This record gives sequence, C-alpha cells and structure tokens, in this order.
Amino acid sequence: MVTIYDTEALEAIRRRTAVQPHRMKLFRNALFKNARDWDAALETLPENARADFARSVDFECLDLAERHDSEIDGASKLIFQTRDANLIESVVLRPKTGRTSVCVSSQVGCACYCSFCATGMMGFSRNLTTAEILDQVTQSNRVVRPEGRAIRNVVFMGMGEPLLNLDNVFAAVDALKAAPLFNLTGSRITVSTVGIPDAMNRFTSEFPDVQLALSLHSARQAARERLMPQARKYPLDELREALVAATARGKVMIEYLMLAGVNDREEDYLALENYLKGLSVHVNIIPFNEFAGGDLRGTPLPERKRFAARLKAAGFDVTLRYSLGSDIAAACGQLVQRKQKESVA
Repeated sequence: MVTIYDTEALEAIRRRTAVQPHRMKLFRNALFKNARDWDAALETLPENARADFARSVDFECLDLAERHDSEIDGASKLIFQTRDANLIESVVLRPKTGRTSVCVSSQVGCACYCSFCATGMMGFSRNLTTAEILDQVTQSNRVVRPEGRAIRNVVFMGMGEPLLNLDNVFAAVDALKAAPLFNLTGSRITVSTVGIPDAMNRFTSEFPDVQLALSLHSARQAARERLMPQARKYPLDELREALVAATARGKVMIEYLMLAGVNDREEDYLALENYLKGLSVHVNIIPFNEFAGGDLRGTPLPERKRFAARLKAAGFDVTLRYSLGSDIAAACGQLVQRKQKESVA
C-alpha cells in the first residue's frame, strides 16, 4: 500500500481510477486542510473509485495509543504507536497568545544523549519515516478540529535529533510546505538541532525560509560538552561557522536552557554574549523541566529574568520562555522514557 503522503503514487491511482483532478483536490483538502477522517475523505471521491483507494492507500501509519491533556495550560500529549510497536510522542500546544502548534518527533529515542533530556536516557531505536513524521501532524489536526482549531505551526523539537534523520525530515518539510498537502509557509515550520554543522549548512541551503533553532545551552566548550556529548565532535568554533552561514539567510533561534551552577554564572553570560555578537539571532531563555533519573536543577526564575534582561540590554532579541505541559510530562526534555520501557518489556 502507498501512504496518503506519496503524491506521485496517489496520482497514479487517480489516473487508474479515472478520478477527475478537482475531485482529487477535494479528497486532499478533506484530509489535510479540513482534518476529516478516512471515511469522510473517501466520500469526496466518485463512488466507483472508493474501493480501489481503500485497498491501495494507507490512511494512517501511527495508532493514537494515549492522550493526556494538561489541566493548567492547554497542552496535550499524544502517544503514538508505530507499526513495529515503538512509542513516540507529539505535543499539541495551545498558547493563549499564538497559533495552535504541534511539536513532532523525528526519531524513536535519540542518539545524542543530552544530560538535560529524558529522551536521551531511552537510547536510540531508529529514524522515523517521512510518513510517520507527517502522520503526527495529520492526527494532531484531527484532535484539535472539534475545538474549531487547526495546526498552524509545526516544530521539530520532539524526540530525536532531526538533522540525524536528514532525508526523511527534508521530505517531511517539503510536504508540509506543498500546496496540495499542508500548504504551510516556511515561517510556520521550525527545525531544532543540537548543532551538526554540515547538516545545518545543507538545511539552510535547502530551506532558507524555514526557521532553524540551535540548542546552544552554553558558549563555553567544557560546559557544553558536559551537557551535550555531540559537542565533543562539533566544537563551538566549528559550530559558529555554520551559525554565521545560517544567519546570513535569516534569523536563527538560539535555545538556552538555564541550569543552576552549570551555565548561569557570570562567565557563562560573558561567553554567550561574545559568542553571539554580530549574529542575527533570537535567544530563547528556557526553564529546565526535571525528570526522573536526572541530576540537574533549573536556574530560579528571578535569575533567568536578570540573565535575559542583560542580553536585551546588550542588543539581542530575547524571549523568556515558560514551559507548557509540565504537569503531563510533555514539556521540553520530558518526552517518553518510562512508557517506552514498559512497551518493550
């Protein structure tokens, strides 16, 4: 069977079943723009073509296993099961001041093993396929449709390192931007990375209009290596070259998770200011979300505010972030750990 995201294969089925192009457009709109279910989408096709489409097209490649809704901030954690019985997570965010967003996963687990991230404790199983990435968006859209909402932003900040699954992530971004499918502008898509210079260069060359976010977290090499093992392979000097190239095409988001006694001291601030000087960046100051088995502690809010204020005074665009979904373990760094282990026990 072919997936609903394979436009060439669907076109072949359309020709074989003699479905007119305008009916195919109605079919796609029902799925991707109106978030209808499979039966409702099939009804947009001529009756004599429906059985062929039902036999030939795989409507979903993920099963929604669980849904958890925050009682404090409107976030929803969606736990999906893949066909090979792996669990992944997506998070729907409904900020009061912004568009409805979904944070999607790109891998089962993660091979980067960042010490501040629960996903890294799972280890790495495999890359997600393009269809598995896109299915998170499609099903999230169906979740919010009864609320009169639609997914307007897609953020690759879930489980996994997107730039270690480059081909499938690139294909997913293409599909998210494609008019027959999701028709999102590049500014509504964000891809986050721990910092892989060659892949960053490829990404910004291929998608200059798509938002790139760099998980920096320290501008001191020793501190960054403590937090992120990948920093040993890609030192800050090499990473900055890729950052300079990326910012030449547009502003880059700099993610800075503040950790008590690790990256929130005077030398950390001075190193960060010096590292980012002259670059077109927007700095996100992020609180740490604790998880079972972690030994790090977050910087208190008053200190995060002072840190952010100093960066603003130095001329940087800065946002002081607040976590959504922490009460359902859906905030940054908290995605699947216990549930994954249970599923394979």
